Amino acid sequence: MNSNQCSFCGRKRNEVQMLISGQNGFICENCIEQAHAIVKDSSVKTGFSPAENIEELKKPKEIKGFLDQYVIGQDQAKKQLSIAVYNHYKRLLHAQDENREVELEKSNIIMIGETGTGKTLLAKTIARELNVPFCIVDATILTEAGYVGEDVESILSRLLMVADYDVEKAERGIVFIDEIDKIARKSDNPSITRDVSGEGVQQGLLKLLEGSIVNVPPQGGRKHPDQKYIQVNTQNILFIAGGAFDGIKEIIERRMNKQAIGFSAEKINNTNEDEYVLTNINAIDLRSFGLIPELLGRFPIITYLDKLTKETMVRIMKEPKNSIVNQFIELFKMDGTDLTFTDAAIEKIVEETIEKGLGARGLRGTTEKVLEDYMFSIGEEKEIILTEDNIFVKN
Repeated sequence: MNSNQCSFCGRKRNEVQMLISGQNGFICENCIEQAHAIVKDSSVKTGFSPAENIEELKKPKEIKGFLDQYVIGQDQAKKQLSIAVYNHYKRLLHAQDENREVELEKSNIIMIGETGTGKTLLAKTIARELNVPFCIVDATILTEAGYVGEDVESILSRLLMVADYDVEKAERGIVFIDEIDKIARKSDNPSITRDVSGEGVQQGLLKLLEGSIVNVPPQGGRKHPDQKYIQVNTQNILFIAGGAFDGIKEIIERRMNKQAIGFSAEKINNTNEDEYVLTNINAIDLRSFGLIPELLGRFPIITYLDKLTKETMVRIMKEPKNSIVNQFIELFKMDGTDLTFTDAAIEKIVEETIEKGLGARGLRGTTEKVLEDYMFSIGEEKEIILTEDNIFVKN
């Protein structure tokens, strides 16, 4: 180790202003500046970088086109989600304009649909297309301040983690709150006592959704008086909420005076009627379900996801880029086995899943069960053709 020259560029001590010593060498101020520039440039390239002008933004049709590759059906939800995300980008650009006369407010969105219809999948898929921090949080873990569980501010802790604790980036992010229906008010009347994981959580969410400066614990969890907080402004954070809202159909029917009685029950329960009823959903129904008016006012866009038909679930099995059929074919290929699904076999898997009532999420479990014996003895057969009765194996 030469103490009279820079270990990086070789400049002598008399050629530089300073030499800083390390464990096994020295570095001059010129090399420090160059290294700093490289690190700064690298972080810009790898970090979140929203479009700098309106021309660079992907239009709603382009965003929906990306969603179409991974999510089958649900065109109405994909359309509204694409518009919400596009407007979010525009609002970020508009906020940078120093000469703006009009201030754009955000339009948070709430998605309603049965389990397994694709709410979380839509959120995860759109995250791939975004250049802003994105996180998914579960409303079921939240409780009112002072009780066992997590404070509502922990939602922003997750977003900060995704943004590498860069507050400026986190303040341009998108948060998906899953299972929003699980924090519904437990009774029709406003609670005069504590509603620990119901109305109390809804009240706590209000300031986050509206847009305010919130004190966030850096590591999440509970707040402590001696803890240092990170201040986050939620004004430009877009919130998307999703929930199954089990029983909402009956609430809509009651409002529309279409409650099924006697012989009309068979007509009411068909799929077309289900879709018709859901198209009429509005804030009144969600209020009846147990969401407080103040919360609903902060979710101006309400969209719904259609109940999955047999035809849609067959398409889900085959069409997406990462479809279940393709995943299992790839798994078997790794052991040198060619796996083929016949159309009849796929239809039978779909029928069994529909009987369980698990939606698209149940397709994988059914397929795993069907292929259980083949996977146990994998490598013994060179080719497997899966038919309706699951018994035809070709050597």
